[in-house]
Amino acid sequence: MPLIDHIRRCNRWTPSDFLPLMAGDKLLGLMRPETALYLSDFPKLFVEHDDRIALSGHYATAADRTAAFRPIAERLAMEGLIEKLRDEDYRVVTKWGEEPVMQIDRAAVGLLGIKAFGIHVNGMVLKRREQDLQLWIGKRSADKSVEPGKYDNMVAGGQPAGLTLIENLKKEAGEEAGIEPSMIKRAQPVSVITYCMEDGRGLKRDTLFVYDMLMPDDFEPTAVDGEMERFMLMRRGMILNLLREGYSFKFNVALVLIDFLIRHGFLTPEEEPDYADLVTGLHTHLD
Repeated sequence: MPLIDHIRRCNRWTPSDFLPLMAGDKLLGLMRPETALYLSDFPKLFVEHDDRIALSGHYATAADRTAAFRPIAERLAMEGLIEKLRDEDYRVVTKWGEEPVMQIDRAAVGLLGIKAFGIHVNGMVLKRREQDLQLWIGKRSADKSVEPGKYDNMVAGGQPAGLTLIENLKKEAGEEAGIEPSMIKRAQPVSVITYCMEDGRGLKRDTLFVYDMLMPDDFEPTAVDGEMERFMLMRRGMILNLLREGYSFKFNVALVLIDFLIRHGFLTPEEEPDYADLVTGLHTHLD
């Protein structure tokens, strides 16, 4: 299959099926009309207009809006509109780095089409004798709710409120792969990937901060928290073959690996006919 199919898979959505969630003139989220109708039952926080829903002016601070949304999230979970609450808040922002308008439970982010952020780490091993750059790849546990059994990056996770990217990277690296905090200095920020994808009742508007991390030859990741069944070293050629054969990798991990293969010269414009579309497709405009 063409590699561009992975890009298309992560950017399938119909804009006319969604209504904007606004804060003044700022676009916070995109939601289905039935979600907007549901939220209009809470007029102290949400105000419905003909073609949009907006945050009301009733609450003056982000902390007050955050507190007001918690019982709404509990009701959404109780009525089955979202999965059970994750007890992990995400910032509601229009772009990375700005002060949040409020915070909402991670389980509700997709329903409201809020921008979400995450980290992905390419765990690299350089086999010097063969001059071959290989990657540690995890196999997701069979009981994962999303993409069970698929291949994954060595480390990956969503970005919660209250942590910096590096703090989150340390946490996820330790929990998922048994990587000591002292090793995190090996992780170098190298790329940012964005995609916009219909997800059940909602929309994933995701930004992934990508790190390359050169691991010692004698290090082997350990599946600590059970999110991964095991880890294995994969050659770049095997990764490329799996990407061309189908959907063996978690949907967004495929994008991270295509980005990796491009940055490290394993995919070239001379050999890959969709090279330009792949490069631009990894950076979807989320608004």
